[in-house]
Amino acid sequence: MRASPSDLPLVLDSVSLCIGAVSMIEAAQACFLPGAPSLLIGANGSGKTSLLRLAMGLVAPSAGTVTWGGRRDAPLTRRAIVFQKPVMLRRSVAGNIAYALRLSGGEPAALDALLAQAGLTALAARPARALSGGEQQRLALARALARRPEILFLDEPTASLDPAATRAVEAIILGAAQAGVKIIMATHDLGQARRLAGDVVFLLRGRTHETGAAEKIFNGPQSAETAAFLRGELVI
Repeated sequence: MRASPSDLPLVLDSVSLCIGAVSMIEAAQACFLPGAPSLLIGANGSGKTSLLRLAMGLVAPSAGTVTWGGRRDAPLTRRAIVFQKPVMLRRSVAGNIAYALRLSGGEPAALDALLAQAGLTALAARPARALSGGEQQRLALARALARRPEILFLDEPTASLDPAATRAVEAIILGAAQAGVKIIMATHDLGQARRLAGDVVFLLRGRTHETGAAEKIFNGPQSAETAAFLRGELVI
């Protein structure tokens, strides 16, 4: 069987998104390549979630183009997304992952490995909705990885978690990245961005204000707005 074409590079070319009269994203430019995680940073309301939804293909741009591996009509089969507050199915922990495996045509034997990867083996029989917030987020990641995505989008997956739960989630993210999954992740946590990012996209008022390698952005931002945001100042 011929392998599906790659969804990378993922390119947003002068992309805008309007919801009614409100402009969510304006003339955004971004190119996501294979490799280390790409982190989207910016203040609340800067457009991070909207950009993720466009890049995933959940919404169509009002203007501009989004292409996956040079194609504008690539199916969602090679992409997965985890939202800040994932929905748990009314099943056990194992049942949630098994359901995703069945939908994606994955091997049932992968269930045990995914449970172990998420640190949920001992909780496999527990109802998913009885898990703590951190455990649910780890389950959501395992369920998304069950689809064997080439690109995994994450929308502030540790926003409401304590430091220990955050570290556990970050370990899963780094493990997936090291296994070749392209991570594109929104975060409000600059410490997290420094820990995880290979490259960074700084959004300001719905625009991709500055992009580049993480080391370059963090150590030598090119604009006053980026520098101010990295200092922890309010930039709107």
